[in-house]
Amino acid sequence: MDWQTAIERALNTVRLDIKRFGNSFPLVSEGGGSYILTNHSSWTEGFWSGMLWLGYEYSKDAELHAAAVRSVSSLKARMEAGQDLDHHDIGFLYSLSAKAGWIVDRDEDSRVLALQAADVLMKRWRSAPQLFQAWGPEGDADNGGRIIIDCLLNLPLLYWATEQTGDARYAECARIHAEKSRRFLVRGDDSSFHTFYFDQTTGDSLRGGTHQGFRDGSTWTRGQAWGIYGFALAYRYFKDPAYLETSRRLARYFVEHLPEDHVAYWDFDAPQVPGTPRDSSASAIAVCGILELLEHLPEGDADREFFSRSVELTMDSLLSSYFTAGSETEEGLMRHGSYSVRGNSAPDDFVIWGDYFFLEALLRLQQGIPGYWYER
Repeated sequence: MDWQTAIERALNTVRLDIKRFGNSFPLVSEGGGSYILTNHSSWTEGFWSGMLWLGYEYSKDAELHAAAVRSVSSLKARMEAGQDLDHHDIGFLYSLSAKAGWIVDRDEDSRVLALQAADVLMKRWRSAPQLFQAWGPEGDADNGGRIIIDCLLNLPLLYWATEQTGDARYAECARIHAEKSRRFLVRGDDSSFHTFYFDQTTGDSLRGGTHQGFRDGSTWTRGQAWGIYGFALAYRYFKDPAYLETSRRLARYFVEHLPEDHVAYWDFDAPQVPGTPRDSSASAIAVCGILELLEHLPEGDADREFFSRSVELTMDSLLSSYFTAGSETEEGLMRHGSYSVRGNSAPDDFVIWGDYFFLEALLRLQQGIPGYWYER
């Protein structure tokens, strides 16, 4: 199936979902073809908004645009109410909704909302250990000095905020956090920890661990994918060669540890036996990250062919064996995503971030539309 046909079929599902979801947001499925819906109680609402903006950019469909605008209004109400914003995933929520509205429509209210979101994220900055605390209140005994690799995709909201306002502090704190992530979350063999703990007072490193992976020393595939994309985006903003090299290293490890069908299991160290869950969302994120990485590798770079071929093989597999291909009965785009296998939460289901990154990958490949992580 070619990219354009896949996009058209995916948008058929999105249009049906607009009617099915109403004013709610999809989260995950649980063993069926229908999404569980949420009303601003999750970190994931921005992904549905991002899909609507991507669909509109591609098609110029007024129905998709109206739904995208409604989603931003809903997230604005969440901001005004201060509802479930005390975590680091503000970038996921508002880069793909409000910042997208600014990038696509040049809507000033959306720009203001995205900058308000950046200020909310800055409240997670902890000056003593020099990091953005992922979860929990300041001083929390378990989470007060904890970072997670997912945060690398929240940081672009702060890079953008510095560009918009001229206030260097947003990007400087983000750079410090990205550098800490590079030094402590990435292992010597190019695999990654999901989380890392620091002393809240001194900032001293304590230990790596996991929240969703197979075990503390394993490599959770979605975390590795966040790293590929997050460090490539850090390179786009800061032009530090260390970030480009880190993205490259993580990407090579990811590709070299894929099974025969080129779609990741949920953890690279989990037993790869019949019945072990995949995570199609990890592979979709990795594809987007590798496409970003390829934009920065010079012509003639020895890795260009290797990574380009990996994108082709993974996308062919996702399209042939995971894509719902415009089904009128299934609400998701991509089967066999996993939320938390370790926690037995949607271990083999639709996950909305998987759908988002799958659509972003298709639009990057077909039309060069890169999502909403940076100004363009």
